[in-house]
Amino acid sequence: MTLRTQITIIIAVLLGFNSNAQDPIFTQSNYIQETINPGFSGFEDNDRISAGLLSRTQWPNLGLKVRTQYFYINKSYENKNASGSGIGFSALWQNESFSNYNYYQANVNYMHRVNLNGGWYFRPAIEVGFGFKDIGFKSLTLADQININTGEIASVSVDPFSGNTENVFFFDVSSGFVFEKQGYNGTTYWFGISAKHLNRPNISFLRDENVPLDIFYSIHGNYRFPFMIDYNIMMTVNYMQQGQYNRLDVGTLFQVNQFLLGLTAATNPARNDNNSHLVTSLNGFLGLEYTNFRFGLSYDANISKIGNTNGVYEFSLTYMSRCRSCPTNRNRKR
Repeated sequence: MTLRTQITIIIAVLLGFNSNAQDPIFTQSNYIQETINPGFSGFEDNDRISAGLLSRTQWPNLGLKVRTQYFYINKSYENKNASGSGIGFSALWQNESFSNYNYYQANVNYMHRVNLNGGWYFRPAIEVGFGFKDIGFKSLTLADQININTGEIASVSVDPFSGNTENVFFFDVSSGFVFEKQGYNGTTYWFGISAKHLNRPNISFLRDENVPLDIFYSIHGNYRFPFMIDYNIMMTVNYMQQGQYNRLDVGTLFQVNQFLLGLTAATNPARNDNNSHLVTSLNGFLGLEYTNFRFGLSYDANISKIGNTNGVYEFSLTYMSRCRSCPTNRNRKR
């Protein structure tokens, strides 16, 4: 990596300390909905346990490679009148390779399902958790330590940022709800709204400064219907907004028996500057349901001018206590 690139990344990291951070967004959030809304706790399996793991590698060709890991497990409870509840746990870890920035968060959530009759259900939920951010200050190189002429790195810095930093711990509150309807012949609908960081926790690395984390809003919907015998089509949409940034994902998933094939377009409706693109990436998805497990692999093909990033890779593994690909369960909701 060239010295100019190092300086650019250092400046970007320092500016990031004083700006409001953005949440990680998963390409496969349309298939593992727990990542966007706590109202999906227990959505996969009524009165059973489900769990999943997501692993994401972003921009592996850049020095600013980002890795994100997500795990969840939940349990739902069914009542006699078709209402119920669900509890869940999730954990997130994110690492940025150049600065060794790490972000950890663990959450617990509770969902209550209400039978609205007519095939409709209402699933409000709340989620609470704790987050931790660590930038590895001891190994951080500040701009005034770099001698541009010789490339040498000084051991000390007079930058006010030096010695005025600390890791960040914060309490976090989120909420969301989902409306779902189970139609005839395997047709299902759902739409939901979620809001993360409702308490706007302070995420500043600088002592005695307050940088509230922007609320992350998401509005999402899904329509799934059968097509011929043993075929299903799922249409998805997910709009996300955090601070001045927004994103709209529109996609479709085609299922043949236990095989899944999907395509999603990630768009940037706000286009905050003249260099922004309306469509930022096209994301392909391949999946396989085998007994009680679902495997997923996705790749985001970048079509913006950000450079040769080698895209984004995601792998998912989901455990479902009910076999969805078995003949007797193919038309149940997923």
